[in-house]
Amino acid sequence: MVVGAQFGDEAKGKISDFLSADFRYVVRTGGGPNAGHSVHIPEGKVVLHQVSCGVLRPKVLGVSGPGMVLQPITLDAEIAELERRGLLKGELVISDRAHVLLPIHELEDAWEDELRGRLNPEAALGTTRTGIGPAYSDRAARFGLRMADLLRPALLRERLDLLYARKAHLPNLPPVAELVGRLSEVAGRLAPRVQSTEPILWKALEAGESVLLEGAQSALLDLDFGTYPFVTSSHPTSAGALVGSGLPPTEVESVIGVAKAYTTRVGAGPFPTEDSGEDGEFLRRVGGERGATTGRPRRCGWLDLVHLRYAARLNGFTSLAITKVDVLGGRDEVPVGAQYVMPDGSTVRDILPAHADELARAQPVYERLEGWPEFHERLKERIRRDGASALPSPLRGFLDLIAQEVGVPVEIVSYGPQRGDTVRLDISGHPGRRGPLARWSS
Repeated sequence: MVVGAQFGDEAKGKISDFLSADFRYVVRTGGGPNAGHSVHIPEGKVVLHQVSCGVLRPKVLGVSGPGMVLQPITLDAEIAELERRGLLKGELVISDRAHVLLPIHELEDAWEDELRGRLNPEAALGTTRTGIGPAYSDRAARFGLRMADLLRPALLRERLDLLYARKAHLPNLPPVAELVGRLSEVAGRLAPRVQSTEPILWKALEAGESVLLEGAQSALLDLDFGTYPFVTSSHPTSAGALVGSGLPPTEVESVIGVAKAYTTRVGAGPFPTEDSGEDGEFLRRVGGERGATTGRPRRCGWLDLVHLRYAARLNGFTSLAITKVDVLGGRDEVPVGAQYVMPDGSTVRDILPAHADELARAQPVYERLEGWPEFHERLKERIRRDGASALPSPLRGFLDLIAQEVGVPVEIVSYGPQRGDTVRLDISGHPGRRGPLARWSS
């Protein structure tokens, strides 16, 4: 599994693409068009929203899994664009159990967030307005449509009539007959790819094939365990990945947590290590920190070890992938949030308070580490040639600190956007490898 360990945008797409070279099946397990996985391949940059990174590799089957909410119209366009660019190199199947996200969900998403903002400006979530929350809400309330329903016109109209009755309060709804027509047209093109995906994966595991579960969003945006209500509407954790794929926990061999060398967040919500000054602007500019889906500038700050320890516990990370270490290259020092001091004077190292306003008042205590050199091309060439031993010594110290503090070894380091800007570390003898995490604080 590949799981985000922060607030999203950790370059999970790059790590999933990097790992997919060794896998036969790559399954996107949750979310929908709110997530954009940017992947830099020799043919250029690709942003994937509703298909897995596996489709970019020959002989790989990419699965859009049952835990997703899919917008058929934009999904059809995304597939067509990949085909036009010659980038749909693998196979693609779509779960017939995945729920359908409709244009009316997008309208509802905007309406709801505006409602929150009118009642209380601090309550606005700053959602992507792609309809994710309303689509998952309809799924839970059993008003939803699934991809299989698109292939049965009479049932599609019946389900849409019911859904329109439920959403009669929304302004500017498109005529239901118009929406039926658009969905029916798209369904005809998608139909050959819509299948029952769980048996495909079960048979693959029985045959000894390799399966990679590709997460979207991240652990701190989990509906139950994230910074509620400033979260997504699904479970982007290792447990959620199992539900979103139809695979049992007994099949899990490794869970890779992905974290940037610093932290970013899109939208509202608590962010203890956020830097609103020049350093935050530096991270935003050098890191190219804008949302792949919305284009909004990301809020930026420093690596938060409290978050990482919490995410490691929650997901059972067996190793970490640390990305974008090149962004911090050339700095004299690199701050790392080691713990929080709460308003009552207590310290927090590995848990998050249930109330977002309490987390917002947490004061991070920083450990300041020696910086490392810029990642010029000569350094990158040395790393490609010599491997992890060519990483600058201060950077190795930074990675060692993370592994020691979180109790999970660092297995992958990404030092640039290209596929080749990635190095694996030998963690075979690391005491944290599939072993106990650091002692839980009292």
